[in-house]
Amino acid sequence: MDNFQNNDFSVSQQSSSGTLQLEFRGSGSEYFRIWIVNLLLSIITLGIYSAWAKVRRNRYLYSSTHLGGSSFEYHGNAIAILKGRIVAFVFFFGYQLAFKLDPSMILGLSMMLMMVVVMPWLVWKSLQFKLYNSSYRGIRFGFRGTAGQAYSTFLLWPLLTAFTLYLLAPVFHQRLKRFQHNESRFGSTHFSFNAGAGQFYWAYLVGIGIMLAGIIVISVGFGSTVLALFAGGQGDKVNIAAMSSFGLFVFVLYMWMFAIYPIFLTLLQNLIWNHTKLGDHQFRNNLQWGRMTFIAITNILGIVCTLGLFIPFAQIRSLRYRVESLQLEVNGSLDDFIAETQEQVNATGEGMADLLDFDLSL
Repeated sequence: MDNFQNNDFSVSQQSSSGTLQLEFRGSGSEYFRIWIVNLLLSIITLGIYSAWAKVRRNRYLYSSTHLGGSSFEYHGNAIAILKGRIVAFVFFFGYQLAFKLDPSMILGLSMMLMMVVVMPWLVWKSLQFKLYNSSYRGIRFGFRGTAGQAYSTFLLWPLLTAFTLYLLAPVFHQRLKRFQHNESRFGSTHFSFNAGAGQFYWAYLVGIGIMLAGIIVISVGFGSTVLALFAGGQGDKVNIAAMSSFGLFVFVLYMWMFAIYPIFLTLLQNLIWNHTKLGDHQFRNNLQWGRMTFIAITNILGIVCTLGLFIPFAQIRSLRYRVESLQLEVNGSLDDFIAETQEQVNATGEGMADLLDFDLSL
């Protein structure tokens, strides 16, 4: 669900109704200590500890995210996560090995087909694991989607998208988010998602239009200068100037392409969460692409200048802005809603008999 750990809720006030602002209380220095220990132990154990690292990381991020004075909790089991990673590694290694051992590629293609067939089921079980192991005020999240829906979402629509040369990419994206959000629940209260495919097409068109406009402006601005220098003569100074201008052109173009990601992220996250509800409660998202771009660029500069040591601080900066851009418009009392949900859960039970203790860890 656009990663619940990246979009959980926190408020600074209790209210019977109105807009409740989210809050993230984690700090870069605290997360750095978790990150560096996780990294070192994962390296020492050849990646085995990464499952426990994920549990430590998620528990910190969940506990740093608050709603109505209470934090979220993560209950994931490291052994279950390790199982998922072993399965993913076996599939990947088997796929690579099959093509090397069989020059006819029959074995490799058979392995590829098996991966395609099994992957939607694994993703479905992973979604169940992730949500069921997330809770708020003692109430678990859950995922009710069926295997058939998972195959339609993660197999049929990707194939259709590929066959149409990605013209159906916005439709696939809309179906994916509709499946994830509609089939998710908090206790016995279900989320809902009402954005249409046309709105996704519009977001994609706006993002692509901005990208192309920037490329045209940069190309016109630098292209004429570069061409003029190359055509002006063969002297060493001219060649150096031309190459310098061309290098600057490539750098500016690369930075523009990098800046496009926050624009797409802003358009899509606002679209997705502004059309998501939990029962009668409406989400509102107000990401600003200028702020997102500033955070993204300064994060990259920080990571480069510190040889990677700024990574945990960069992750916290980005996460804090994304979380605190999300609001919840409460229809009624939040405490009454939680109490009613708790009563419904106690009366009906969790009904998770078919849940595998397994996380693909995608």
